[in-house]
Amino acid sequence: MDDLDLLKKDWKKQEKNLPHLSYDEIYKMIWKKSSSIVKWIFIISIIEFLLGAVLNFVLADEEYWLQMEKYKLTEFIIGVYIFTYAITFYFIYKFYMNYKKISSTDSASKLMKSILRTRKTVKHYIGFILISSAVVFLVTLYLMLRNHATTAEATTTNMEFDMSQWFIFIGGTLLVLAILLGIIWLIYRVVYGILLRRLNKNYKELKKLEME
Repeated sequence: MDDLDLLKKDWKKQEKNLPHLSYDEIYKMIWKKSSSIVKWIFIISIIEFLLGAVLNFVLADEEYWLQMEKYKLTEFIIGVYIFTYAITFYFIYKFYMNYKKISSTDSASKLMKSILRTRKTVKHYIGFILISSAVVFLVTLYLMLRNHATTAEATTTNMEFDMSQWFIFIGGTLLVLAILLGIIWLIYRVVYGILLRRLNKNYKELKKLEME
């Protein structure tokens, strides 16, 4: 018998003396961890909403609204605020319902479904943030250019771009948009990514538990 066999034999002897957790005990541990993670997702979404509301209130001062009025963007920006807040409230409600469901789950299969549902909701939320940010950026830029062109035409100012200038402008716009979306994605990846990875780990543990 070599050293490895002796080591395995010794380990098996020690394993017999270790306390073995039952199915219910392991399930309760995973359930508590999952419930805590989903609760934190809900709390973070509320904190994020409040921070966004405070920033909008602080940054949207009188000078800001004068600029929006200058470019005839006031109604559009107000519409964006209303739409964004409404969708954010919807996702906060979804996060809360996910937490309530996972807190009252009494079986491993239901807990697995709740974990998958929560992960799906978070991914949809991040997708909404990225898509809405891109759309608002592009629409705002378009409206500003259109209004500026109309003003220039009224004042007989030459606003025509040649082909190379248009390529530079479009390339610069796409680059700025890509950087903006990359920063947003990175922030959400850090904030929610850690929690989602932990949820995924719990899901795998539950799946393994069900197969045993």
